[in-house]
Amino acid sequence: MYRGLLLCLILAVPASASAQTVAIAQVSGVVVDESGGALPGVEVQVTQTATGLTRFAITGERGEYVLPNLPVGPYKLTAQLQGFSVYAQSGITLQVGSSPIINVTLKVGALNETVTVSAATTMVEVRSTGVGTVVTEEQLVGLPLDGRQASQLVLLAGAAVTNSTNGMIGSQRQYPSAVAISVAGGTGNSTIYLVDGAFNNDPVMNIGQPLPFPDALQEFKVESGVRPARYGIYTGATVNAVTKSGTNALHGNVFEFLRDHRFNAINRFATKDDGLNRNQYGGTAGGPIRQNRMFFFGALQVTRNRQRPSDSTAFVPTAAMRAGDFTQVASAECNAGRALTLPPPFVDNRVSPTAFDPIAMKIVNKLSVATDPCGRVTFAVPDNNDEQ
Repeated sequence: MYRGLLLCLILAVPASASAQTVAIAQVSGVVVDESGGALPGVEVQVTQTATGLTRFAITGERGEYVLPNLPVGPYKLTAQLQGFSVYAQSGITLQVGSSPIINVTLKVGALNETVTVSAATTMVEVRSTGVGTVVTEEQLVGLPLDGRQASQLVLLAGAAVTNSTNGMIGSQRQYPSAVAISVAGGTGNSTIYLVDGAFNNDPVMNIGQPLPFPDALQEFKVESGVRPARYGIYTGATVNAVTKSGTNALHGNVFEFLRDHRFNAINRFATKDDGLNRNQYGGTAGGPIRQNRMFFFGALQVTRNRQRPSDSTAFVPTAAMRAGDFTQVASAECNAGRALTLPPPFVDNRVSPTAFDPIAMKIVNKLSVATDPCGRVTFAVPDNNDEQ
């Protein structure tokens, strides 16, 4: 019952937020007649086919129009003016940060006549001076990701590398949760990360924090080079991510990813397997609250990790050391090829057990006795955690 209530609350919270749009794309162009003359006063309208969102603009004296602040997704564009046939173009897909130019030519005719154009290809970007790569929804959910960290796909930008030899896997919530990524020769902390337009950099290290899990992301764009002035304080690159939103159609999914010690090989330095049992499960749901007006979308991922790696090492006194014989532990075999010698008054690396402090011996007696001649022991440190 508790989990069901929690899920309902999580699904309800984004409902109000999804009604707000984020400025992530725009469409602009010029409207002319068949002779190439500019047409002022034309009503140009775009409609997002998935949600029914509409925006319109009236062309200026030179026939120009601009429709800014558009969410990503598929669109249909129409243009109409008295004395001309209606122009309708479908198949327009806006991606994060895109600014395509769509020029329109109106033909003389009646408003009840419509000239339909299907744009099957992506609009050409000619305004931006930056160099960008868009990671699509198909790549987010289709490519293998260790730990389901979407930040790994930033490396698909081509000129991106990590500044760490420890990989990119970390906690989604616990600090530190990500590593620095250099893009196009920039430093690891010179990349700005945005999620739905909001700042997503770590306030301490200034590196990118984890992105939402793949099923909750719509897409993101990695852009470098000469970018807009609003990114000027970050000289490296921009990672602009957009989360999914509700549409007029009810949609969602459930998932579970399992990693288990019974499927894995044992670490060559471990005495037994690590007992790993890791489950990542959750789901998404989105749909209309009111058709073409209000939508909801919620997403939840739970990570349950149980692990007892037995490859941690320490050194404890051996039975010979407890008896005062330090000959073996001081040998070259136990000290990287360099033998040690106890200073006087000790002889032959031996100490009389009567010289040991009795309090220290009480502590030593609570330790395990090493069977390794050098005193090395391996032990397990449980790593049990849950994240949402």
